Amino acid sequence: MHPNPVFHSATDKENLAFAAGRGFGTLAVNGTQAPMLAHVPFHITGDCAELHLMRSNPIAAAAASGPQPAVIAVAGPDSYISPDWYGTQDLVPTWNYVAVHLRGRLEMMEDSALPGVLARLSERFEAELAPKPAWHMDKLSPGVAQRMMRMIRPCRFHIEAVDGTWKLGQNKTDAARAGAADALEQVALGQNLQQLATLMRQA
Repeated sequence: MHPNPVFHSATDKENLAFAAGRGFGTLAVNGTQAPMLAHVPFHITGDCAELHLMRSNPIAAAAASGPQPAVIAVAGPDSYISPDWYGTQDLVPTWNYVAVHLRGRLEMMEDSALPGVLARLSERFEAELAPKPAWHMDKLSPGVAQRMMRMIRPCRFHIEAVDGTWKLGQNKTDAARAGAADALEQVALGQNLQQLATLMRQA
């Protein structure tokens, strides 16, 4: 989290809503030699997030012994900001971004909870693709879902604290911030999705 308090004006409710809307983050748990990380989709309900991990993931192995202190870092839009865009002198390049950290405890759920966790995850993300008909697990051939589910474990993340950095040029004048936003729209509209599509075609 950025230390400047001007970038921390969002409420816990706003930060949590941002994380829930993004639905994807980096899960971090302490390891013996270094932090262990996993990139996970999740679904927030109340003060908990549901997710799943491969059984072979070291985080799953650690959580199997009991609840683990953990963080989910959720990154939002970000971009380099050129000082040329501000329309004023003596400013320097920077990076604007939104990021939210969820802190709490990760615990394993019973395997019997896995079908429900997977169904809620897919329903949450398929809803964003409407009017495409939603994909459901019952579209899989007989036996496929059972084979795949043997490889993963359901998890529950208990959210105990929320913090967010919304570094959007609040420390600049209104005119400078608006000028940078106008320039950014011209050069970076849809940039993240365009980059992802390009990488997918190159894979």
